[in-house]
Amino acid sequence: MPDRTPDRLPDPKLDPPREARRDVSPELPFWKRKALAEMTAAEWESLCDGCGRCCLNKLEDEDTGEIFHTDVGCRLLDGYTCRCRDYPNRHAIVHNCDRLTPTNVPRLKWLPKTCGYRLIAEGRDLYWWHPLVSGDPETVHAAGVSVRGRVGLFEDAMNGEDLEDRIVSWPERIPPRAKRLPTAR
Repeated sequence: MPDRTPDRLPDPKLDPPREARRDVSPELPFWKRKALAEMTAAEWESLCDGCGRCCLNKLEDEDTGEIFHTDVGCRLLDGYTCRCRDYPNRHAIVHNCDRLTPTNVPRLKWLPKTCGYRLIAEGRDLYWWHPLVSGDPETVHAAGVSVRGRVGLFEDAMNGEDLEDRIVSWPERIPPRAKRLPTAR
């Protein structure tokens, strides 16, 4: 690959897109060698770390486009498992539930910084606590990344309360323990 200097923009003829530069060594896990669009349905689904952050209600400032997260969970979010209680039917039940695709993931500003889909789309690796890396679906909770114990309300319990009163900043932060490597037991 040609040397890239700060004053030179990528040349499509010389520099293939980031997704095309993935290492295709079969020993590597699929997320390190495949672009999002190349993944099987099972591989795609396994990129979800089960944090539940994307299932929190969000508000967008119409003037600035800024996203504000709330501690209000979707009515289908299970606050303990941090998974959808009716995943196969979620779009029929919750009409504003966004379907993630390889095309829209890079454009969704509200996806958490820790989201596996977002990380792979940006050409980055998964965190140590991601179940695909750790082999344990509980590490996302142990690392403090999930919404377990942090959902203040669910949509169906709002009783006229305004979402603006439920804005929180923690969904956009990466907990310090999620950044550190786990200690040996």
